[in-house]
Amino acid sequence: MLSTTLTKAARATSRTITGAASSRGFSVLTATEEFPDLPATSTATKKASSSSVTALPSGLTIVTEDASLVSTVSLTFPNAGSSNEHPSEAGAAIANRYLSFKSGSGLSSAMIIRNLEDVGASLFSFSGRRGASLGYTAAKENAAFVASLLATTTESSFEKWDVQEAQDLAAAESVEAAADPQAALSDQIYAAAFGAQSTMGRSYYTSGASRASIMSFRDRAYTLNGAVLAATGVDDHQAFVRMVEDEFPMPGPGNLPEAVILEYMGGEARAPTSAGDTHVALAFEGPSSAPLMNVLKHCLGASAFASKGIIGVCGGSTPSDASGTLDVLSKTIVTAPSADAVAAAKASAKGEALKALDSGSQSLAGAMTASILDSRGFSAGALAELYDAVTADDVCKAHAAMLKSKLSLAAVGDITGVPYHATIEARFA
Repeated sequence: MLSTTLTKAARATSRTITGAASSRGFSVLTATEEFPDLPATSTATKKASSSSVTALPSGLTIVTEDASLVSTVSLTFPNAGSSNEHPSEAGAAIANRYLSFKSGSGLSSAMIIRNLEDVGASLFSFSGRRGASLGYTAAKENAAFVASLLATTTESSFEKWDVQEAQDLAAAESVEAAADPQAALSDQIYAAAFGAQSTMGRSYYTSGASRASIMSFRDRAYTLNGAVLAATGVDDHQAFVRMVEDEFPMPGPGNLPEAVILEYMGGEARAPTSAGDTHVALAFEGPSSAPLMNVLKHCLGASAFASKGIIGVCGGSTPSDASGTLDVLSKTIVTAPSADAVAAAKASAKGEALKALDSGSQSLAGAMTASILDSRGFSAGALAELYDAVTADDVCKAHAAMLKSKLSLAAVGDITGVPYHATIEARFA
């Protein structure tokens, strides 16, 4: 998913890695790096990390690693994004984000939160077009003890006050996003690329979902079949798996929600306002390989963004300079990368991907989850090899193929000076 900014989405894409179930060694943050205000309590050095993956009959995949000095436990539902909403469920994905850690499985919201706070857990939840995640970070000796509380997310009791609060918070976030030009530009580039009427092209920031649609979406999308439970700082993988088997609901796998078919279309989408700057984005269909797309993104420079199925550049200007800004962006995206540019882009993309593994336990858990969803395995050691295997010829071919797809144009703000799609597309003929 693109987040509220195109650049954040590009960084999220770079965290997708591929590999086998067990990893070679890599370093993790020390306690001082994770919490810089804490005094040192030991002279222990970083140790090599190993990871383990187990797929349960319910369809839930568990991935753990053992070197982090704190634990993040994250449960991800890849089918709980807005792209999986039925037409009658528009807005259900964002509302369900705010039902995280709410009443369920016979426990009240207060009880769930109190148990997590008692062990010093820091909670998080987020969702987007392509899924939803929730979890917490805590001291590793306490993290597994309360991991079963995440299971309540699949058995929400939908208390009236919980649902009403979720609806109110979703509405507030939608209003905030509407006032954010970067969030609006993200919406418009998706609408241009996949069609405004498609579930992928429709805005994630949709309010007004009914109680019934929120319930139907959660019952269908928040299932363990296809979900990923990632945990860092777990010393005993098998013991953690046994805990999950004992505490999480384990029905038969059943049927997965229907997969969303991403069909890139290309076109234009505009959101005019009467005042303000002009924000524009140009995009094309991107390569299917995440490492290759990430390298290509870095070849396009600081204005580039990339997400699954789409890659491009964006910029802002005053209304009178909009055409000139598009000229610059067009030249940037059409220029074939040189061998030196590819080498520099490989180094940057590889470093960015590796940094995601070494930027704290939550970042690591996210990278582990992305790898499982991408390849059904996790191997930190294979990550560098994937980027090293990308050649200059691969990037040039991907760049040429990108330009052969149809242009997507998004414009937000004062768009009076923005040329129409056909005029801009002619520059790439």
